[in-house]
Amino acid sequence: MRRRSIMKGAWATGAAVALTATLTACSVESEGGDAPDSSDIDFGLPEGEGEIVLGVIPGWDEGIVATELWHQALTSAGYTVTTQEFAEAGLLFEGLANGDVDVFLDGWLPITHATYMEEYGDQLEQLGEWNSNAALTVAVPAYVDQVNSLTELNDNAELFGGEIIGIEPSAGLTEAVQGAIPTYGITDLELKTSSTASMLSELDSAIAAEEPIVVTLWQPHWAYAKYDLKNLEDPEGSLGDVETINTLAHLGFSEEFADVSEALAKFKLSDDQLADLENTVFTDHEGDVPAGVTAWLGENDFSELIA
Repeated sequence: MRRRSIMKGAWATGAAVALTATLTACSVESEGGDAPDSSDIDFGLPEGEGEIVLGVIPGWDEGIVATELWHQALTSAGYTVTTQEFAEAGLLFEGLANGDVDVFLDGWLPITHATYMEEYGDQLEQLGEWNSNAALTVAVPAYVDQVNSLTELNDNAELFGGEIIGIEPSAGLTEAVQGAIPTYGITDLELKTSSTASMLSELDSAIAAEEPIVVTLWQPHWAYAKYDLKNLEDPEGSLGDVETINTLAHLGFSEEFADVSEALAKFKLSDDQLADLENTVFTDHEGDVPAGVTAWLGENDFSELIA
């Protein structure tokens, strides 16, 4: 599978976020080339100044594209913007709570990131939800006729080589699936965690060979547009109900950046808009995030997203 690189183009390079000595984070490096030109786009934001750090987790594609939207919008308005990568959600939430990161656009509530909100919530501001139709899933290719529900998964363990292909160990999705495993008596499959990129690579390879595979996934995600997938039924509701995707900031951010906070609170992306944006970035522009987002902005009015 083509591994999508979020290190192309104009994502800002900055110093590593200053966390404790045991924690690591990295800023997004530029691979060279001209930055996409969004100077002619009217983002509808009042001019401002100051430095803003946006936190993002590689592989969480809805967050990646939403973050780049705001990177370009805030840069256009006069702010100095750095996009900071974190390998795990826990590291990002700690950096956000400490004020080393200003904004995170991919907080799933009330379930997926509940653990982090319990630990850090009193140090954070919940600025607003920008999508209200998010869901955690366990999925198989549609051609896998033998399994339609999580209740049938264990009886078909051999079909999947005894593995459920997961994402990062610290992800809320991973925690949810770990809870679903005993609920459905899944004793003959092991949840194999690694990274979102690895999961998508294995999914792509399996589908290309028309082989069975079961993966942990979520909606909205561009994979549902690219592949014919089937979500396994969850009759016990172990993966939770529909959630919202939220913009989170460190405590005091809205006082320091009132205009930005007000715009972020109004920000909305519908399922159709998000799917179109992800398709433009990851399919039409082959994962060149800045170029893909700029192209999408050329056809869509950002000011309507914060109206």
